[in-house]
Amino acid sequence: MVASVALLLPLVSAAPPATAGRPPARGSLQDDFAAAAAEYGVPRSVLLAVSYLQSRWDGHGGAPSVTGGYGPMHLTDARAALASAPHHSHGAEDPRGDASRPVRHGADAGAVPAPSVLPERLRTLERAARLTGLAPERLRTGTAANIRGGAALLAAAQRELGHPASADPGDWYGAVARYSGADDTATATTYANDVYDVIRAGERRVTDSGQVVVLPADPDVVPDRGQVAGLGLRAPAPEGTECPRTVACEWIPAPYEEFGEGDYGNHDKAERPASQGIDYIVIHDTEATWDVTLKLVQDPRYVSWHYSLRSSDGHIAQHVPLKDVGWHAGNWYVNARSVGLEHEGFLVAPDAWYTEAMYRTSARLVRYLAKRYGVPLDRQHVLGHDNVPGPTAGTVRGMHTDPGPYWDWAHYFALLGRPFTPAAGPRADVVTIRPRYAAHQPLYTGCAKPAEACPPHGSGAVRLHTRPDENAPLVRDVGLRPGGEDSTTGVNDTGARASTGQKYAVAERRGGWTAIWYLGQKAWFADPRTRPAAVGSRGRVLTPREGLAEIPVYGRAYPEASAYPAGVPVQAVTPLPYRLSAGQRYVVGGRVPGEYYYAPSFDTSGHRVVRGREAYYEIQFGHRVAFVKEADVTVSPG
Repeated sequence: MVASVALLLPLVSAAPPATAGRPPARGSLQDDFAAAAAEYGVPRSVLLAVSYLQSRWDGHGGAPSVTGGYGPMHLTDARAALASAPHHSHGAEDPRGDASRPVRHGADAGAVPAPSVLPERLRTLERAARLTGLAPERLRTGTAANIRGGAALLAAAQRELGHPASADPGDWYGAVARYSGADDTATATTYANDVYDVIRAGERRVTDSGQVVVLPADPDVVPDRGQVAGLGLRAPAPEGTECPRTVACEWIPAPYEEFGEGDYGNHDKAERPASQGIDYIVIHDTEATWDVTLKLVQDPRYVSWHYSLRSSDGHIAQHVPLKDVGWHAGNWYVNARSVGLEHEGFLVAPDAWYTEAMYRTSARLVRYLAKRYGVPLDRQHVLGHDNVPGPTAGTVRGMHTDPGPYWDWAHYFALLGRPFTPAAGPRADVVTIRPRYAAHQPLYTGCAKPAEACPPHGSGAVRLHTRPDENAPLVRDVGLRPGGEDSTTGVNDTGARASTGQKYAVAERRGGWTAIWYLGQKAWFADPRTRPAAVGSRGRVLTPREGLAEIPVYGRAYPEASAYPAGVPVQAVTPLPYRLSAGQRYVVGGRVPGEYYYAPSFDTSGHRVVRGREAYYEIQFGHRVAFVKEADVTVSPG
């Protein structure tokens, strides 16, 4: 996304951490859970586990989630949380990203449907207010009140289901399933199973307020799963879905439809992986409510992605078969070789946040896709939309910037089973960016108004300077600013940003600063030994082969002209406005074929996959990945 500011990307927040140097102490938050559990007769482990699945016990400083949920219990009050423009409708990006047919901008391709009446799952705070007698504002901003509200909702659900207020956590399975707010049995069951997994395993965590909360493990708890049948929920439509068994998934198809003058939508038929391999999984946010998102993906004049994920409970809807190509990433080479995941999110406040339930189901889906197609679980193959390169020099400025600097990549990859831990010593030649999310709170601007400071909150991105000095200018991105202006602190400005999990070759170290090779220049970030922002890593690196002073960098890996058969127009292999100079090194993501999927029409009989002899390497070049020709470089161990 580009910098139209108010409705651009949801921001995951964290309240300020505990005072530096003072160890967090177990305190009133634990007591608040105990008191609320006793007051409403809810087993303490049930209350703690439900809260963990919603918020990981964080209060987020009173800021709402992307679906208007407040506090540790995620009590929802989403009446003000209505976005009017999903992210594919912003800016100049063509989601399809292929010049073989007319540009399809989301804003021009389909009208944004009006939001429907908010469902009950987005109005739980008002019910909690009635049950407790507490004012809505107290439930939104007061941690103890919020926990009481969640306990009251669980107790009410238990009564309504006709079950006693048992001391046995296993007797609360139905109430937990109802707390999810899901309208189908599969999602409610998946949510409740996750809660009971937390109870069995136990958890201990320092919250965003600096307090230790502990849930002792109870491996012997036996939930009464049969209680879900009494909830009266609909059966989902899983037929045709390609999802792991551990998530709730239903089929809501995107249309493949022709609608005049040769135009069609909203995706392309293919035969992947037989026709082309799947190498990337792209993480997006929606900038719209769940209902709006589903209506748009079912519009043939709009664009498409493979899966949507609901924030409140992690429910998944699949829209496009994995064999087919969605129009989601703004780069046709990446689209043709990727799967797109849209996560429900929109701005109710500049520091909105995602639920643990959605992070968990998303991670399960990504693990499933990675295993099915052999996609490496690293940040050069699991990309944010903001890591996808512009395919040509003219498209760089219009590329979208979601999910942005507040998506918690460290937590996400821990859920994927691939945490970013040191793989080499502190003086390694390759580093993986890894600031401490909650404590790392760089200044960003433009969340609500241009140049206005965003509220402080955790971030997984580090800012890059021209010198080892906080007051030095930020590095320049000539693709974003051809005039040579400095990058900015704007929340949508990716020109001087490195994100958690990304690997870079070290160019120099000086004091508490580390320089990496980035967009053809040295880029410095603060990396003090006492509060490191990166860990030592390993990986292959490349540099221009001997005799070349510099080499071009590309946004797509297309074949050489001689590879195209008759009837398929040659696609230009045009470089981006960057250069990779001799002596610089960049981490290799993998060797990829020169390949182009020709699919300009609704009739698939003329579709062709063109493969050339020329191969490329994907590299971590800036905040976005890029490609260089194999013939131009020398590769060595990092």
